[in-house]
Amino acid sequence: MLHPYVAEPASSPDLRQLLEELYQGQSLQPYQSGQLIPMSPDEVWIVSRGVVQLSTLYPNGEEALLGLVSPSMPFGLPFTLIYPYQATALSDVDLMRLTMAEIEQSPTLAQGIFRHLTRRLRQTEAFLALAGHRRVEDRLRQLLLLLRQEVGQTTQTGVRLGVRLTHQHLANAIGTTRVTVTRLLGQFRDEGWLSIGTDRHIVLPYRLPGLR
Repeated sequence: MLHPYVAEPASSPDLRQLLEELYQGQSLQPYQSGQLIPMSPDEVWIVSRGVVQLSTLYPNGEEALLGLVSPSMPFGLPFTLIYPYQATALSDVDLMRLTMAEIEQSPTLAQGIFRHLTRRLRQTEAFLALAGHRRVEDRLRQLLLLLRQEVGQTTQTGVRLGVRLTHQHLANAIGTTRVTVTRLLGQFRDEGWLSIGTDRHIVLPYRLPGLR
């Protein structure tokens, strides 16, 4: 039985609004889709616009998807022990860079970041839970549900995934091959479980077959 992943709603007040109030005049750093984002051990990035992909590389060169960072969510080397650890812009993004010293000196800022780190933790656990599904088909369905929750955009025809993950990205996230993902996506489309928009983004209907 498939179950939707439910994320905690973003806390109020929004972290981006808080940052604007605390750091008026500080410029955002833009990165284009596909660009690697540099990271430093004593700095944290906050996403203002767009989506960032977090990943690591296995010794055989394969990439593993670790998470997606959406607006108001933080990421950076201070939050991980994984090496290598990469951050890539999945869309055009605007980021604000803060030092750990700045965060530690502002209890209000630290509290705001903590709330959004909790969102990241819930997402990470949801990614880990994918491995509990023995069938590759179920893992892919659950991944799509997670993406719908994290980066979904409401449209007239359904929920559009706001970023384009390649079939290889999806395969790496669930431990299978690109060929298998391509076959299953075709199967899901035949079942009415998804459609592909004119911009090649996946669209999931509001009422998914077999979902409660």
